[in-house]
Amino acid sequence: MLKILEIIDLSHNFGGLRAVSDFSLEVEEGELVGLIGPNGAGKTTIFNLITGLFKVSRGTIKFQGEDITRWPSHRISSRGIARTFQNIRLFKELSVLDNVRLGGYAQHRYTLLEAMGRSKNFKVEEERQRQRAYELLARFNVSAYAEAPAKNLPYGEQRRVEMARALISSPRLLLLDEPAAGMNQSEAQELIRLILEIKKEFSLTIILIEHQMRVVLNLCQWVKVLDFGETIASGPPQEIHHHPAVLEAYLGRDGGLMEEEPERAAHVPWTVT
Repeated sequence: MLKILEIIDLSHNFGGLRAVSDFSLEVEEGELVGLIGPNGAGKTTIFNLITGLFKVSRGTIKFQGEDITRWPSHRISSRGIARTFQNIRLFKELSVLDNVRLGGYAQHRYTLLEAMGRSKNFKVEEERQRQRAYELLARFNVSAYAEAPAKNLPYGEQRRVEMARALISSPRLLLLDEPAAGMNQSEAQELIRLILEIKKEFSLTIILIEHQMRVVLNLCQWVKVLDFGETIASGPPQEIHHHPAVLEAYLGRDGGLMEEEPERAAHVPWTVT
């Protein structure tokens, strides 16, 4: 299989504090990989490094074989990496439709001069993006909110809009930062189904940060565990599920949050094709 993402000995410092230390990861095309760990473990920092929001202190990031370590975020986005955020970052006063359209501007096909002069090419491209945004809103069952300000949507629907905005750029790699945050058990189960559906429908490779272990265990094919910026475990979820270092560092010594086994037999297929 083709390695879509390769991270080699990645480190990042905030002043004298090392947030990520010698992190390495290989993700094959079509995989769904999980990053877990306690708050402050460095998970979101890794997403920020992959997407160019933070500068890498040391190490290498390769996407589809190309070194993107020093690329600016807009170039990384246009190359095929998209993300959602731990805290929803919609433009609250803009319409839902415009929020989704904004996610596609790294791929626009007109020049600045064409935009200023509102050329024919500019108008055609804007209409194309508008129709694509409507299609994604319909796919995520939020098209009824298209003209409403994003701030008026319930929390769960805002999460869906954020995912639609990420997908309008037609990414190859999607980074999901705690997509189930704030969801109850039923909502999280529906999210599992949705992620599996869009992964297949859009031919995505996905890296997932998540605290709800039900989501991780039912989605991920491989899991990497961080604590204080360092990797403490790595493997398939059924092994991570009972790993002593994970139980102690992430869940507490009794592993109380891991009592629920994956529901793959009853609800969700374990192997994603």
